[in-house]
Amino acid sequence: MGHCSALTFLLSAVLLLFWPSTSCSHDLALDAKKLIRELNLFPDDDVNVPLTAANSSLQPRRIVEKRLRFPNLAADPSIGDLGHHAGYYTIHHSHAARMFYFFFESRNSKEDPIVIWLTGGPGCSSELALFYENGPFKIADDLSLEWNEYGWDKASNLIYVDQPTGTGFSYSTDLRDIRYNEEGVSNDLYDFIQAFFAEHPQYAKNDFFITGESYAGHYIPAFATRIHRGNQAKEGIHINLKGLAIGNGLTNPAIQYKAYPDYALEMGIIKKATHNRLNKVLVPACELAIKLCGTDGTAACAAAYVVCNVIFSDIMLHAGDTNYYDIRKKCVGSLCYDFSNMEKFLNQKSVRESLGVGKIHFVSCSREVYTAMLMDWMRNLEVGIPGLLEDGISLLVYAGEYDLICNWLGNSRWVHAMEWSGQKEFAASLEVPFVVDGLEAGLLKSYGPLSFLKVHDAGHMVPMDQPKAALEMLKKWTNGTLAESRVDKENLIADM
Repeated sequence: MGHCSALTFLLSAVLLLFWPSTSCSHDLALDAKKLIRELNLFPDDDVNVPLTAANSSLQPRRIVEKRLRFPNLAADPSIGDLGHHAGYYTIHHSHAARMFYFFFESRNSKEDPIVIWLTGGPGCSSELALFYENGPFKIADDLSLEWNEYGWDKASNLIYVDQPTGTGFSYSTDLRDIRYNEEGVSNDLYDFIQAFFAEHPQYAKNDFFITGESYAGHYIPAFATRIHRGNQAKEGIHINLKGLAIGNGLTNPAIQYKAYPDYALEMGIIKKATHNRLNKVLVPACELAIKLCGTDGTAACAAAYVVCNVIFSDIMLHAGDTNYYDIRKKCVGSLCYDFSNMEKFLNQKSVRESLGVGKIHFVSCSREVYTAMLMDWMRNLEVGIPGLLEDGISLLVYAGEYDLICNWLGNSRWVHAMEWSGQKEFAASLEVPFVVDGLEAGLLKSYGPLSFLKVHDAGHMVPMDQPKAALEMLKKWTNGTLAESRVDKENLIADM
């Protein structure tokens, strides 16, 4: 039986057996719409592709940036006059794409590392993280801004990028600029970071770290690999890449989707009978579909998305109104989180003027970008990481323990399964407490450049749920001291 025939048979059999019982629809537009509504977001457009350009003065390969001072920002006498910037970059290898970004100088020192943050979705703006997780500010109920005590700009010079094209304030007047895979996404990010350091050469020598969460588990390894390749080929400005950190990410779907039933059983979401049924039929079907995706390409990847997500949908039938980003919480109606103040804040005339976005609409999460990345969804992005580790570039994978959708168990399993020279030593390393202010905030495993951190009392968005622990994690990881507690414990055991 050929691959196409096998795939058709597989898909038909799975849907016949499970579609009636799950009552789930895999209309991709509906999937994306549900994702957006659960966050209480209502973007005016499905994708940021206006008919005419709002910033005609932008030149190819150039950053157009302005000094930023947000209105309604609460004063803090302990904070000096910091460099806050917002800007657009005309993407070099595009038809008419402009990438929007924020840049916040460190509250501590300009010598601190450069940290770039990428939000997932795919298709959700990084302003979600900026205002609700680890940015310099939080949005108050009256839409004023308050300083975030645990903003990552306290330990780094921090960049947030709206990507892929069509997300947030990033836009194009040409639909051909919508990206469908990691090659397009990573090339755009590489061109941006080259232009950024050309505009800010004083920061080019600083250590550079890539961070993000969720679908950024795809973006981050691809971007890191692109930078590493550019450095090796001596393209443009050398970027001092030191590490990448993936928070509750989707990186190796074949392993992570297989972990869903095990995690759901362990957390009491499903019973043993459901666990056995999923593992008997749906998990093998998902594994086969992902394998065919890796060999046959686009059509097989679309089928893999449908087949594998029936596993998740089946589990959610048993979970009811549980918030799958944080299973300790319930969703009320269609609302799992309320991030609506972000849209209200960014749509204020005074804010838009300070950002210099003109008439461009803010697309908090783009349905079009979400569906465009479908063929990319089931691809394994772990494959490029071993080469980075071998060259001493560090990887931190961290995950809140109560997230279902990108759970810690699936993330731990792909990290342990990754083949590299330190695989056996990492597997044998001790799991030690990650301590913040004398309290255990998580469990850490480390060997060489690789670390895995399971974060206590957190869901999908660790910097939102455990901001103090997340900032401490960033500080220790970027200065190379995250694994010190492991070394201390191993020495203690050796002495005994």
